[in-house]
Amino acid sequence: MNFGLSDLIQILGALAFFIYGMKVMSDGVQRAAGSQLRNILRSMTKNRFLGLFTGFFTTALVQSSSATTVMTVSFVNAGLLTLIESAGVMMGANVGTTITGWIVSILGFKINLSTYSIPLFAFGVPMLFSNRPRFRYWGEFLIGFAVLFLGINYLREAFPNLNGDPQVLDFLKTFTSWGFLSRIFFILVGAVVTIVVQSSSAAMTITLTMCTQGWLPLDVAAAMILGENIGTTITAEVASLVGNANARRSARIHSMFNLIGVTWMVILMPYFLPALTKVVDQIFGTSADITIYLSAFHTAFNLINVLLLIGFVNWLVRAAMWSIRSGREDDDATRLKFISTNTRTPELATVELQKETGHFGEVVSRMSRFARNLINSTDNKERHIMMTKLRKYEKIADDMEIEITEYITKLSNQEITPKTSLRLRSILNVCNDLERIGDIYYQISKTIEQKNANRIYFTPEQRNNINHMIDKIDVAFTVMVTNLQMPSYDKVSKIQAMVLRDELKALRNQFRQDSLESMQSETYNVRSAMIYNNVISALEKIGDHIVNVTEAIVGEI
Repeated sequence: MNFGLSDLIQILGALAFFIYGMKVMSDGVQRAAGSQLRNILRSMTKNRFLGLFTGFFTTALVQSSSATTVMTVSFVNAGLLTLIESAGVMMGANVGTTITGWIVSILGFKINLSTYSIPLFAFGVPMLFSNRPRFRYWGEFLIGFAVLFLGINYLREAFPNLNGDPQVLDFLKTFTSWGFLSRIFFILVGAVVTIVVQSSSAAMTITLTMCTQGWLPLDVAAAMILGENIGTTITAEVASLVGNANARRSARIHSMFNLIGVTWMVILMPYFLPALTKVVDQIFGTSADITIYLSAFHTAFNLINVLLLIGFVNWLVRAAMWSIRSGREDDDATRLKFISTNTRTPELATVELQKETGHFGEVVSRMSRFARNLINSTDNKERHIMMTKLRKYEKIADDMEIEITEYITKLSNQEITPKTSLRLRSILNVCNDLERIGDIYYQISKTIEQKNANRIYFTPEQRNNINHMIDKIDVAFTVMVTNLQMPSYDKVSKIQAMVLRDELKALRNQFRQDSLESMQSETYNVRSAMIYNNVISALEKIGDHIVNVTEAIVGEI
């Protein structure tokens, strides 16, 4: 048998076709059911057993354990799931991903899938032209499923059939004659294949195809499947690198779970495989082939691993917390906490965006304390420290707005539901107002710096009035941050924010009037009054922007 470059290109093209179909199908179902998936992960993970079912259901639906694990890591990062809850989801995802192997084994190699792909296109393509977004997304799902079927069919045809020419694979005997080390070697091969194709389902399909074409014996393929279980953890680990400590811990729990499972299985495999083949023979009889054995091995291994480790979740959590310290979060204001550069569907990314916006609001609200200390302090060293902090936080506010805006821009390049589009627009408006608040505080700091340099002093009454305004601003900030951190913007009310804005305007008008009336006094200082009025007006503008944030949240800006 001659196997050349053209054959390799055929295999790579068929694999790319399969992966593309899986991506289209997964993206379609995530867009169509994005909010439902979020609600499922939030509500059905109250304990590890519910989380197990949730992880299985979600992975079976989107046909991607990587999508489920990355989604879980991001929810832990956003504080929506605890580490114990996420552990159950990760375990369920491992079982859910075995569904792909059964689909390929039962359908992919028993029937001509291209015969069934064309009808799926007949249903899916017309749905793409529907005026209803959800119909379009389910159309994408059907088209992705059809392309995935075609990919399996082309992959099967691209691999040469070696069943009639077994001597071609005599070189494998060299690698299979090392006993325990042979299993380790093929585990590494499986892990590398999964890392390269970035999909355990695609790696599993490659393994099944090679088996059905006579390329791999059962024990070698089983070892590769174990390696694919390890390789799939890389996606979650990479996704967690830009997250907080808990996100990295969640990914680490997934990695430890898979590594522990592979460790005991690689030792017991010589005894486990013969026992499993007997069970499969009793269930399927003579109709069972190597792909059925492999799918059964994949499912049995993950199920048994879950049953063994589900009672030790607390130990896994402790080990993850020990291995990953939270020292990187000492100064959480200098970086984004909840969003990353990973590609996400907009419907699922809004959760992290809302949490990030809440973090942005909390960071900006700290500037009120710095400004108060700068205005009231008589110590030059403390004044310098407050000036430096206000300058630093103004730069942080600029950077956070830019990064969040760039992230939303990337999401906007994808197809978005009207509701998600409105939410993204609201977040953009919120970030613009938060950045403006940072600018105004910095302008106040420059004004106070100039006042101190020129030895101009506020009167006790002026200082008390400014502090009274700042007190009211702090209350407004508390309301704003609470609104930003609500799980759902739909539940936010603007009434309290509007009342606070009216109170701030009334205070500004009252203080201005008092300042005008004091012009008749002999102790009236024009330069001090000008600076005082500027600070009062600036604080009132901050109040306006704080209210604008709440109005943007409820969709009025």
